[in-house]
Amino acid sequence: MKQTYILSRTLVFGDIHSGKRGLEQVLERAKVTTKDHLVFLGDYVDAWSEAFETVSFLIQLSERFNCTFLRGNHDDLCLNYLTHNDAPKNWLLHGGQATRDSYENRSSNEIETHVNFLRQLEDYRLDDNSRLFLHAGFTNLRGVEHEYFSKMFYWDRTLWELAQVVENSSETVLPPRLQHYGEIFIGHTPISKEQTAVPKRAANVWNIDTGAAFMGPVTALDVQSKEYWQSDPVTELYPNEPGRNHSPK
Repeated sequence: MKQTYILSRTLVFGDIHSGKRGLEQVLERAKVTTKDHLVFLGDYVDAWSEAFETVSFLIQLSERFNCTFLRGNHDDLCLNYLTHNDAPKNWLLHGGQATRDSYENRSSNEIETHVNFLRQLEDYRLDDNSRLFLHAGFTNLRGVEHEYFSKMFYWDRTLWELAQVVENSSETVLPPRLQHYGEIFIGHTPISKEQTAVPKRAANVWNIDTGAAFMGPVTALDVQSKEYWQSDPVTELYPNEPGRNHSPK
């Protein structure tokens, strides 16, 4: 009888933004197994109504699967709120209000568990195949190990801008910032806010943020085969909720 071997995959997940229902769909559609390595690029909260539920789901997921959780800027803002009760107006207007509402009246033990999860998020992950995973980008020309400002790992947008310029130019040599890694996988900057988008490559950078906070789906990508799976548009999974579709520009 011929044996069938299930090969392990590395699946990278784009921004979720409290869209737990979308994440559940993607996990099911990708037929995730315990042999897979699941890399989450951050921004687990801020947009839809299930911020608390999404983080709880991720914590439970890590108990059964091999997961790597990276830090997004919205996760850092959420941690700041949970630990210092700091809720800047700009955060509230960009999805933070839904997150604050989701955490209202939670027990101190539940909050502590979530704070520990958010504190333990990684800034970046570099695998054995020279693949770099991080939420946003970095600015140091010598690579992530030399970055002066760690917040760039989850706030920078210039890496994606650089990759797009390179992709649209006739230049055949990558600029120094992109030469250190075979491939870079990021989220943070939505490919589209108005419609369903698919993962996009520019130079050697893959953007997996398909706009789940707005009108798009949650997306997972197999980093080797580049096959991808998507949820329904998250706005359809949370009817009568605005998400971040009315956030200031």
